[in-house]
Amino acid sequence: MTSDLSSFVIAPQRRPAEPAVLIDDTTLRDGEQTAGVVFSNHEKIRIAKLLDEVGVHQIEVGIPAMGGDEKTTIKQIVELGLDTSILAWNRAVIDDVRASVDCGVDAVAISMSSSDIHIEHKLQKSRQWVLDQIRECVAFAKDQNLYVSVNAEDASRSDLEFLLRFAQAAKEEGADRLRFCDTLGILDPFDTFNVITFLKKEGGLDIEMHTHDDFGMATANALAGIKAGATYVNTTVNGLGERAGNAALEEVAMALKYLGKVDVGLDTSRFRELSEYVAAASARTIPAWKSIVGTNVFAHESGIHADGVIKNPLNYEAFAPEDVGLERQIVVGKHSGSRTIYRKFQEFGLELTQEDCDGVLALVRQTAIELKRALFDKELMYIYQDYLGHLGDAVPMGNKAAGEGPAVATPGAAT
Repeated sequence: MTSDLSSFVIAPQRRPAEPAVLIDDTTLRDGEQTAGVVFSNHEKIRIAKLLDEVGVHQIEVGIPAMGGDEKTTIKQIVELGLDTSILAWNRAVIDDVRASVDCGVDAVAISMSSSDIHIEHKLQKSRQWVLDQIRECVAFAKDQNLYVSVNAEDASRSDLEFLLRFAQAAKEEGADRLRFCDTLGILDPFDTFNVITFLKKEGGLDIEMHTHDDFGMATANALAGIKAGATYVNTTVNGLGERAGNAALEEVAMALKYLGKVDVGLDTSRFRELSEYVAAASARTIPAWKSIVGTNVFAHESGIHADGVIKNPLNYEAFAPEDVGLERQIVVGKHSGSRTIYRKFQEFGLELTQEDCDGVLALVRQTAIELKRALFDKELMYIYQDYLGHLGDAVPMGNKAAGEGPAVATPGAAT
């Protein structure tokens, strides 16, 4: 069933030119909190520039309260004069917010646990203490003319009535939005939709989705939250983040564009470039099968699929490879069909008959099984020479004059 996510809520105070959904990317904060990942100062600055060039609406650049290189780099990013909003992450501590003000950011995220398990066992405080801290820090941040996102950490395990009180306390002090954090990634899209619908209706604040992928549903939950009325999404490039990671920028943006018919205004043609840079900086490879930006998304080997794509790419591609900075590949291997062989050898300047295609295909399949992989172009030419040798034909068919030799037939698709 094709989903329709087109009925997104646009906050009435927004300028008409702004998209219905805004991306707040946290690659430089939650992405770098991936176990074992450290970005150099130069890399953080370059990633911020790339995110800005792609068109991300807000960048969560880090934690000024860490001091040292972290604070220095955040100041350098601010001084770049990027078009995007620059947001810094803070605990619900006045001194944290002061450190952010010192960096010159225009927005802050003030984070506080909202679940009883965190309040009791992590903070070892009371619900009232949590509300008091939120009020104090939001009021201070608003006095500094900052945009304020209040992060409800572990919101998905919070008592819903208290979560509403949490949101309302922040709103009363002037907070601009509530970040709903599915910190452990425990929600499914149905529960997500229900809780965001409630908070949107009763809380009166813009809502941002911050979803984790522990159960493989970060992107799905982010989309469900947007469907319910959330207007911001916290993402990371390649889905970096704590444990199993966060909702991936490229997945959220492309799903919104092609499934929900909501274009968030990003230059998606640079997604592969962005993903490659972040992958190198984080020492994490991009799996070939990675959704949206993996090279296998547009690689076709199966005879039926390759034949369908050759006839019309829409048969087996939801969007064009150029949309994300990739190229289409027709892979020759065990599952290839004769039409793939015919088209591949056309690229080499050779016209094969159906009989030739079938003969070469048999050798291709045998070789692919032995090597346990697809074949390179040079290997295909070796196979072709072997095929000709078996026939006792020393003259490549592509060198025969027009009208000489076997008639050329366009092979049909093989299964």
